[in-house]
Amino acid sequence: MKKYTSAALAALVAGTLALAGCGSSKTSGEDHLARIQKAGKITVGLEGDWQPFSFHDSSDNLIGFDVEVAQNVAEILGVEAEIIEAPWDGLFAGMTAGTYDMVVNGVDVTEERQKTYDFTDPYAYDHTVLVTKEGNADIKTFEDLSGKTTANSIGSTYMEIGESYGADVKGVDTLAETMSMVLNDQVDATINAATSVQDYLLTTGEKKLAVIDQLDEATAYAIPLVKGSDNDSLRAAINDALKQMRDSGKLAELSEKYFGADLTNN
Repeated sequence: MKKYTSAALAALVAGTLALAGCGSSKTSGEDHLARIQKAGKITVGLEGDWQPFSFHDSSDNLIGFDVEVAQNVAEILGVEAEIIEAPWDGLFAGMTAGTYDMVVNGVDVTEERQKTYDFTDPYAYDHTVLVTKEGNADIKTFEDLSGKTTANSIGSTYMEIGESYGADVKGVDTLAETMSMVLNDQVDATINAATSVQDYLLTTGEKKLAVIDQLDEATAYAIPLVKGSDNDSLRAAINDALKQMRDSGKLAELSEKYFGADLTNN
């Protein structure tokens, strides 16, 4: 399970694009699902450092909610999950280039993303929260972000939310970096998933950060695929796999394991 730097990922994507330009991957007349089944593996892109969705344990094993969701989907499809870790801001480009068959990374379903990608049915729901340093008297709600600074993953929904409220957003790579920047007064706040924030506060024991506001609307997490008929049967197969996991109780079990609650229903 290899983790790529941004530079390495860019080179990998460039190489994949060159191959795609030759048309080598789609000349058989088979659709994407058939090619995956023929290869015996489905390649999954995710961050690997966004606990509890995907992270490394004390033995450096890659674990997490999204890791196990991807592995279970692959098993139901009858193939192996080959997981590649990469920065968030390169995951979609990697999938478009063909480096990944799908991205399983707590991806929010947004209108803008739906213009470029087709999404599976949601497999979990979350809320978006605002975090500041304990005792910050200037920020109490999202509306107070106007003219303030936040830190968030480059290209993330949370970055867009901060900008929509008038914040100057500093782009970083990881959740831990955003928390550190708030603690060190480099930014005023950060925005992230409630599940990730609560997990961070619990596992680190950090007492100097506070969750001060939460957006009312739930965030739906689903699996994006490159838009087009080539992925129609793959999307249907993944939806069927997610339904099997939901009906068997496996999806709820994984949610309880990593989030401490069943977040698989809105």
